[in-house]
Amino acid sequence: MTTVLDYLVTHRARHLEQLNEFLRIKSVSTDTNFKTEMTKACDFLVAYLKDIGFTDIDVVETEKHPLVYASYHVDDDLPTGLIYGHYDVQPADPYDLWDSAPFEPEVRHGRLYARGSSDDKGQVFMHLVALEALMKTTGTLPINVKVCIEGEEEIGSENLYRILQDKKAQFDADFCIISDSGMVEEEQPTVLYGLKGFTGLEFTVTGPNRDLHSGLYGGAVRNPLMAISHILQSMKDVDEVVTVDGFYDDVEPLTDIERKLMTEAPKENYVMALNIPETVSENGYTATEHTMARPTLEVNGLFGGYQGEGTKTIIPEKATAKITCRLVPGQDPEDIQDKLVKHIEKHTPKGVTVDITREPLSAKAYKVDVDHPLIQQAAKSYGEAFNKEAVFVRMGGSIPVVEWIDEIFNIPIILLGFGTPEDRLHSPNESFPVINFDRGLVTLVDFYQQIALK
Repeated sequence: MTTVLDYLVTHRARHLEQLNEFLRIKSVSTDTNFKTEMTKACDFLVAYLKDIGFTDIDVVETEKHPLVYASYHVDDDLPTGLIYGHYDVQPADPYDLWDSAPFEPEVRHGRLYARGSSDDKGQVFMHLVALEALMKTTGTLPINVKVCIEGEEEIGSENLYRILQDKKAQFDADFCIISDSGMVEEEQPTVLYGLKGFTGLEFTVTGPNRDLHSGLYGGAVRNPLMAISHILQSMKDVDEVVTVDGFYDDVEPLTDIERKLMTEAPKENYVMALNIPETVSENGYTATEHTMARPTLEVNGLFGGYQGEGTKTIIPEKATAKITCRLVPGQDPEDIQDKLVKHIEKHTPKGVTVDITREPLSAKAYKVDVDHPLIQQAAKSYGEAFNKEAVFVRMGGSIPVVEWIDEIFNIPIILLGFGTPEDRLHSPNESFPVINFDRGLVTLVDFYQQIALK
């Protein structure tokens, strides 16, 4: 009898070619010119799921791009896992910076180069291949499975929250597994047990009703660029401590165990990688602790006044700043927005007015107990497949769908990513290590098999 692992070896070439077929589809969700390509990607997934044995398949239409749902029920006494992923990709522009065509997959030096190879077509396809191998060799699956693959992740998952709410019973599961992240370094198994939340706002400071001659009006009229600089300077001190009233009130403190886990995890050398003189972090915390598990406030954009060559002696009419905050467990995005608004209004100098627009797409932070049996099994399966003990980390990034699934279903979410820091997500020459495709499949097969025995 053919084992699951033997099946993966025997059919490896076909699986890689099917992945290449998937990657050739230009499923760019943000550009309406690729609408038909989005449909092709959706059709590819439906056909693949049917071919491997799924019969309960539903294409959920939205105002933009459809979501693919599938379900395979084995037994009421078995756990049900919800697999989430997305088939849409970022635009490939600028094309001239790619060493090979972004939608013509090519393997070079052990890496598969193509848009979506890592984010997230390559990783979500691995789950489908693992399910295929299990079904074709055993005739069934070791657990009940539900699949949710959307086509709008790269444009903010505009319709997913509503779909999950409206179809809660259909998508409900005992746990969720997501492979849309990566490892802290090449060949280092990494279990991600926490993500930061996200919120922000944009505000515009307006002074005179037009740009003014700085010689004729300087000294009588407040300069909006100077005013906005005063506001921004009041929000964070030189020790990277946010000085907005109440910003840290509800922050969940870091435990000694978590600080130990962060110390043990491999670290990026920011000074060498980014060509900076030194790192800076919140007073009392290391750079790793700050990026992984402490809240941040950053100015993402600041503009106003003359931007051209040379000098234009004006007092500009207005100036605008864009601010985002990465949040940790305990912090509520709306509450943080309220605190930011109050701070800005309190620190706006005389002589100007301020108009504030809140970021509509916010998300709470997510964290799961590292001792949860599913997390521990994920680490064990991961470590055995890669022949190296897994590390546990929190990530400074945000994945809104994780917070939504947590809120709606209240189930543990296993973030089991196989990407690497060298994958160049969202950039030209995105790639994915072929060996991680192989090892990732072994990880997933073992994980699904083992949790059925728990």
